[in-house]
Amino acid sequence: MPRIALIHALTHSVAPINDAFVRDWPEAIRMNLMDDSLSADLARSASRLDDAMHRRFMALGDYAVSSGADGILFTCSAFGPCIEAVAARHPGIPVLKPNEAMVAKARAGIGKLGLIATFAATLVSMPPEFGPDIALDTALAEGALDALDAGDGARHDALIAEQAAWLRDKGCTRIALAQFSMARARAACEDASGLPVLTTVDSAVAALRARLSNAH
Repeated sequence: MPRIALIHALTHSVAPINDAFVRDWPEAIRMNLMDDSLSADLARSASRLDDAMHRRFMALGDYAVSSGADGILFTCSAFGPCIEAVAARHPGIPVLKPNEAMVAKARAGIGKLGLIATFAATLVSMPPEFGPDIALDTALAEGALDALDAGDGARHDALIAEQAAWLRDKGCTRIALAQFSMARARAACEDASGLPVLTTVDSAVAALRARLSNAH
């Protein structure tokens, strides 16, 4: 069975992606690597994704490969260039950003896309991945991540749903939730906005499974 390294920068990403694997790819052997200082350090950093941050990601990728990983899925959406560097270093295995599959799905759709994040740096790193031909509006659900940290999942979901309704009113015809930790708010966003809502979790598992299946 394939061994998949899941590398996390937020504790809240662990359950959603592991639940998706249990549901959609239970045969995969999972190893979870966590450095929950990555997001906090990025939020404090004036130099953003600097050389030091790239080296930390390289070390995580190297460890996963040395542990026998057949594929790597990063669950932290604010670190795209760092993840791309890990993928370039390990071309023999699939190394996926958390949002790759969702971005591909969004690019195939029609109408203006509303992208919501709860971590501000994600709205810096992620929008360019959609390319210049996608009409895109973004929104930060301020306070949602703090609410989740405090154990108030309902407030987290409600704050995200408010942004979904706001983006609808700005002319968006579909919503994308940028982070794995936000997948729990999908139903609330659909109810608040009446729009289709894309999440990263399910599409990431399907994409990684397809990549590994095609490689064998």
